[in-house]
Amino acid sequence: MPRMALSSPTASAIGPYSHAIDDGTHVFCSGQTPIDPDTGALREGGVGDQTHQCFDNLFAVLADGGLGPDDVVKVNVYLTDMNDFAEMNEAYATRFNAPPPARTTVGVAALPMNARVEIELVAKKP
Repeated sequence: MPRMALSSPTASAIGPYSHAIDDGTHVFCSGQTPIDPDTGALREGGVGDQTHQCFDNLFAVLADGGLGPDDVVKVNVYLTDMNDFAEMNEAYATRFNAPPPARTTVGVAALPMNARVEIELVAKKP
């Protein structure tokens, strides 16, 4: 199966890439920053609020492929300040049922639009 792009009007791409690619067995979501689709600006508030916005954007993309949070198998989280880990983790914990997906969290020097967090994920198709 050739790769098929998935998208959502509530997610934004600030470069030449697809929101997600469906390869027939998995959906690979590009990283989403916490851009509020209503304003086009970063979601206001702390890193917890920004984490929720990242997931809102990602889950909207997954919905385009008929998938949801329970289909997610791997998540990568990028933080510009590892001191935000606990607040991100608290918000993250509310987004998945047990068992949560595998996850990697790394500190990075900077993110687009000066976001504090960016999240990407992989979901397995049923």
